[in-house]
Amino acid sequence: MSFSPDRDMPVLRDILRQAGDTEIMPRFRTLADADITEKKSSIDLVTDADLLAEKYITARLSERFPDALIVGEEACEANPGLITALADAELAFTIDPVDGTFNFSAGLPVFGTITAVVVKGETVAGLIYDPVLGDTLVAVKGAGARVLSRAGGETLARVIAPRPLASMVGTISINDVDPATRRRIGGNLGKTKMAFGYNCSAYEYWMAATGKVDFIGHFKLMPWDHLAGVLIHQEAGGFTARHDGTPYRAGENRGGILSAPNRELWEEIRREVVDA
Repeated sequence: MSFSPDRDMPVLRDILRQAGDTEIMPRFRTLADADITEKKSSIDLVTDADLLAEKYITARLSERFPDALIVGEEACEANPGLITALADAELAFTIDPVDGTFNFSAGLPVFGTITAVVVKGETVAGLIYDPVLGDTLVAVKGAGARVLSRAGGETLARVIAPRPLASMVGTISINDVDPATRRRIGGNLGKTKMAFGYNCSAYEYWMAATGKVDFIGHFKLMPWDHLAGVLIHQEAGGFTARHDGTPYRAGENRGGILSAPNRELWEEIRREVVDA
């Protein structure tokens, strides 16, 4: 079955909602130590909620799209080759079942479920679901971005209006860079009005796409973290590119990216914060 936004976006939203209701929220603030496992470090965690939510979403997607490539964060721990296969797949889905696992495991309600739809290497739709509130940030390529509330409301998502660097609020995720780079960029963020850090791409893209913050940046490029958010941010009027100015595409996982309200501010933030 091919992907049809009109037909399939409501289904995808329902799949994420069901995964949140059945696999994620019942485990929030109820995890035992045995339910949390370190992957590569003490801040890179996986929980039963991650594993079971991804299993649920994968099963539902496979039922509806049996020929699609499904690239889940936890599945890629066992098969990293799934990432490069994204570039050529006729139809693919990326899944981050619990983005912000550190926050989730610490009982902080700042996490989300992210899903992107990729057709022949192009992201055509994205969803970021908030399991706590039940709201979903969605975008279809060429059709804008919207916030859909659990109660049925709908609002347009737009990036913030341009303003000077000294008035900006933003974040550059520096957990995955060397100490010297971390100190340099951390110091450069002092040129802005306020720097924030949620350790959660889902919330960072949500805030950037809805005009709550000016910019966000990342050095670790995993497709389940960024493909949906980049599309949503672009459909909300923003500009995102890799640090070398090239577009971020499915299958790429090296280098850094930066999202800003427009290309001019992107250039300024890269120059004054990322590169200075």
